[in-house]
Amino acid sequence: MTNEQIHKLATDAANAAAAACTPTPMMVGTPATPWGNSIDRTKPAYYVSEGPCGFAWVKMGGNTSYGRWAKKAGLASKAYGWGVSISPSISTQSAERNEAWARAYAQVLRQHGIECYVDSRLD
Repeated sequence: MTNEQIHKLATDAANAAAAACTPTPMMVGTPATPWGNSIDRTKPAYYVSEGPCGFAWVKMGGNTSYGRWAKKAGLASKAYGWGVSISPSISTQSAERNEAWARAYAQVLRQHGIECYVDSRLD
């Protein structure tokens, strides 16, 4: 199977996983006490259906066949520390949805013998 075909399979699986993901919603507001967890109900509060904002990516060696191909194809960029990373190609700020995309993409790569891992961070 070619790298292009693997990427297509991985992207299709990742997009399906992101679409099926239901992020845990959250409320954002002013705390009632300093460092408290309760919201001051006299001030505005906001419901965030997509949950916390964040990023996720799939990281792999830049000297691998797939890593070199992905970088040349414009799909991967040089990663901090070592290797290359591929970020979700979906339009969302949801950390959970981005992580679902990256986990599914990485799973397909691993099924085709490509060593990689998923990392993420909240924004």
